[in-house]
Amino acid sequence: MKPNTTFTLSVKDMKIIEDALRNKLMRRSQRILEGEDPEILLTEAKEINELLGRLHNQKAWYRPSKGIFVSG
Repeated sequence: MKPNTTFTLSVKDMKIIEDALRNKLMRRSQRILEGEDPEILLTEAKEINELLGRLHNQKAWYRPSKGIFVSG
């Protein structure tokens, strides 16, 4: 059996996943500050940051098709 490589997630689903990953990243950082083994925790933090980056890069950002786009 092959793994599913196509996922259908809502914007809300993505927000929940990203928030959970950011919270896990904060907990890892707190554990480093409390003196736990930084080597393992930094590796986990790097993996989480890379995953958040991949999720970010897969988003389709809105841009109007006509006119000048003015952000934020």
